[in-house]
Amino acid sequence: MLGFYNYTVILTYMSLFSAIFGITFAFEGHTFWAVFCLLLSGFCDMFDGKVAKTMKRTDDEKKFGIQIDSLSDVIAFGVLPAAIGYSLGLTEWWGKIIMATFVLAALIRLAYFNVMEEKRQAKTSETRKEYLGLPVTTDALIFPLVYAFKSLFTTNFHLVYGGMLLLVAFLFLFKFKVKKPKLKGMILMTIAGVIELALLIWLMTR
Repeated sequence: MLGFYNYTVILTYMSLFSAIFGITFAFEGHTFWAVFCLLLSGFCDMFDGKVAKTMKRTDDEKKFGIQIDSLSDVIAFGVLPAAIGYSLGLTEWWGKIIMATFVLAALIRLAYFNVMEEKRQAKTSETRKEYLGLPVTTDALIFPLVYAFKSLFTTNFHLVYGGMLLLVAFLFLFKFKVKKPKLKGMILMTIAGVIELALLIWLMTR
């Protein structure tokens, strides 16, 4: 069989499965569950790198890990947020352009990251300390939080969501430094995700 099979890719594959379920939920009109899947993909992605470092891998396995993670991220944090936008009402031609622009920005960022990361790893074995531009995985916290305020807008929430898609797409490609979170930061982001999930559930059951 083609590919490399070990436990270091399990969380990446779980993120992908969650994203596919989320996309189908979005197209079926179950927006809450689509947003839930986005959060779940974020949880999986947050710790897949930590898991990967627990195993000594060959250069080919490391390169495969980079590629498979980015390909999964295109779907989980590029296509899924756009599909949620469609579920919320971005169905006109201009809405489709917004969604396509967002996915394209995520795709460009991830492809660029792969090129730069492979070049960096050829020079040093040190762990990356910062990113350029907004990491696509931040989608998992940004868009559920935006969705949590949906009840404040009686109409035209899809315009708010579309505006956020464009803003985040710009931040994907804008050249600024973002410090890579360490374990403490990852724990804080996990707590933030749990709080967002609790808020979403509370809003849904009101």
